[in-house]
Amino acid sequence: MRNTKYLFAMTFTAILGGIISVFVYHYTVQFSNIKNAETFNTLLVADEQKSVTSAEIKPRPTTAFQTGVDFTNAAENTVNGVVHVKTIVEGKEYYQINPFHFFFGNPDPQPRRGPDRSGSGSGVIISKDGYIVTNNHVIKDAKEIEVRTNDNRSFKAEVIGRDASTDIALLKIEAESLTVVDFGNSDEIRLGEWVLAVGNPLNLTSTVTAGIISAKGRNINILAPETSESNAPIESFIQTDAAVNPGNSGGALVNAEGELVGINTAIKSPTGSFTGYSFAVPSNIVKKVVDDLMDFGIVQRAYIGVSIQNITSELAEENKLNTTSGVYVADLTENGAAAEAGIKKGDVIIAVNGQKTASTSQLQERIGRKRPGDEVEVTVLRKGKEEKFKLTLRNKMGNTELVERDVLLKKQLLGAEFREVPAAIAQRLRIRGGIQIKDTGKGKIKEAGIKDGFIILQIDKKNVQNFEDLYTMLSNKSGGVLVEGVYPNGIRGYYGVGL
Repeated sequence: MRNTKYLFAMTFTAILGGIISVFVYHYTVQFSNIKNAETFNTLLVADEQKSVTSAEIKPRPTTAFQTGVDFTNAAENTVNGVVHVKTIVEGKEYYQINPFHFFFGNPDPQPRRGPDRSGSGSGVIISKDGYIVTNNHVIKDAKEIEVRTNDNRSFKAEVIGRDASTDIALLKIEAESLTVVDFGNSDEIRLGEWVLAVGNPLNLTSTVTAGIISAKGRNINILAPETSESNAPIESFIQTDAAVNPGNSGGALVNAEGELVGINTAIKSPTGSFTGYSFAVPSNIVKKVVDDLMDFGIVQRAYIGVSIQNITSELAEENKLNTTSGVYVADLTENGAAAEAGIKKGDVIIAVNGQKTASTSQLQERIGRKRPGDEVEVTVLRKGKEEKFKLTLRNKMGNTELVERDVLLKKQLLGAEFREVPAAIAQRLRIRGGIQIKDTGKGKIKEAGIKDGFIILQIDKKNVQNFEDLYTMLSNKSGGVLVEGVYPNGIRGYYGVGL
C-alpha cells in the first residue's frame, strides 16, 4: 500500500513538472520571438522592405524628424542637374628596346604606346545651354569626354578651360533647357549644417548621401603643382562626413535648399573608399574660376606678394608673437603689392576685407577669389597692435594686367595645338615644365620649321613652365620671338617665330 502511494505521488509530480516546463518554455519562446520580430522589422524598414508589419513596432523616424531638415526637394532637383562624366585617356607613351637591334647595330629605343584607359566622374550643370563644372583630375589628359545626363541623354563634351591649382575644369555640351544647380554662398555655411553629396560613385548614377559640415578651410595637401613653377595650389576645402567614393569627383555638394556650396573633390581614407571624411572645393572659389574660364579661357591669378607660414607655438615664441592665430609674413616679394603697401616681414595677417584669416589656406582662398588689379584691405598685427593696409593685387608677372581674349586668338594665330609634357618624357629628358606642341597645324609655328612633338622650354630666354606662362609671354610680344626647346629624342631646337 505504501509503495502504491509512493508511486502515485512520483507520477503526479512528474506530470506536474512536465506541464510547468512546457508552459515556461512556451512563454519564453513566444516572448523571444516578439523581441526578434522587432529587430527583424527594423532592419527591413531600414532596407525599405515594408511587407512585414507589426502594430506594436514603432516606425523608423524620418530624416526630417531626425534632423529637422527635409532633403527631398533638394535631392530631387539636384540629381537632374548632376551628370555622369566618362573619359577615354590615351595610353601612356614608353620606349622599348628590341634585343635583336643589338646585333644589327640599331639599339635606339622605339616609341610605343599602351592601351587607352577609361575614367569616370561627375559634373554639375551650371547653365541651361550646357556649361558643366567638374574636377580637373576627372578630365585631365582625356582625348574623349562623354557626358550623360540623368535622363540618359549622351553628349560629347568640349573642355573650355581647366585650373590645376583649384582642381576645377569647365566643360561645354551642345544642349538646351537643361536643369541647373544654382550657386550658393559657401561663406555662409556653418559647422554642423546638413548638406547633400550628389554624384555617380562607383558608376552608380544619381546617388545622394547626407552629412554635416565638419570643418572649413581644410588643407590636406592633395593638390600638387603640375610643375615645380606652377601656381601654388589653393586648398581651403569644406570637410563633410557625407559618404563620397570614387566617381563622386566633380559632383555637387548642396545645402538643404539645393544650392551648390561645393564641388566634391577628395576623400581621406586608408582604403581609397569612403571610411572617413570627404572634401569639396567651396562654391565661391568655383564660381570665380568658372567666370575666368568663360571670360578669358584661363584663370586670372592675383598675388599679394608675400611668403607665408602658419603660426605654431614654437614660431610664436621664437618671434615673440602674442597670438597663434593668423598668417605669419616670413618674407616679401621685392616691389610686390604687400611691400609697396607697407606690410613688413614679421607681421601677422589676421583679416582680408574684414574677414577673419586664421590660416594660410584661408588667406589663399580670400586672395584666390580676386583678380589682378583688385584692391583689398589687409589687417595685420604688428607688435600687438592692429594696422590696416590697402593693397592692389598683381599677376605673376608683377603687374595688374589681365590676360585678355587676344591671348587665345594669338594661340589660334600660331595655328598649333599644345599640351602638357607627358610625365614619362619629362622624366627621361630630365626637364621641368615646358609645353609640348602636339600638332603644329598650318600657322606660324609650322612656317618656322618646328615639328610635331617639340617641347617649348623658353621664349626670349624666359622659362615657359605652363600654359599661363606661354599665353602671358605671347600676349606681351609683337614682331617675333625666339623659341627654344627640345624634341622627345633629346635634340635641341632654336627657332624664330614671327607674330
